[in-house]
Amino acid sequence: MKFVIAKPKPRNPFAAAARGRRAGSHRLGTGAQRQRSRQEVRQTLAQLDPRKDSP
Repeated sequence: MKFVIAKPKPRNPFAAAARGRRAGSHRLGTGAQRQRSRQEVRQTLAQLDPRKDSP
């Protein structure tokens, strides 16, 4: 009597490489978005001329 053992399917080599590179969304993280927002506010405030823009 012979036993036949089925081989598992080979793994996808591209999937392993993608996990190693932490593949995923190309968007910024939430911390980076907050930091960029704060920078934009500071730059906008720095550009305002206090003599010209004050009431």
